Amino acid sequence: MTYLDKLIPGQSARVVGYKSDGPISRRLAELGLTPGRQIVYLRNAPLKDPLQLQLGSGSLSLRHAQAALIAVEIED
Repeated sequence: MTYLDKLIPGQSARVVGYKSDGPISRRLAELGLTPGRQIVYLRNAPLKDPLQLQLGSGSLSLRHAQAALIAVEIED
C-alpha cells in the first residue's frame, strides 16, 4: 500500500482508503474517489501541482496535498 502522490504517470491503482477522516475525505468520496475504485495516474503539471487522474471515462485534477491523503494499492 502507498499513497496516490507517490505514483508515477501511467500507473494504475485501486483506492484503499483515506489517511484522515473529515471534510476533505468526504469531498474526495463525492468526487468519485471511493474505496475499491480503479484510477490511472495520467500526468502532473510542470511544477507537480495539480495532478490528473482518470476515473472510468472521466478525469479529475487534484492538488498534491489532497493526493497524499488517498491510500492506494498499485495494480500491475
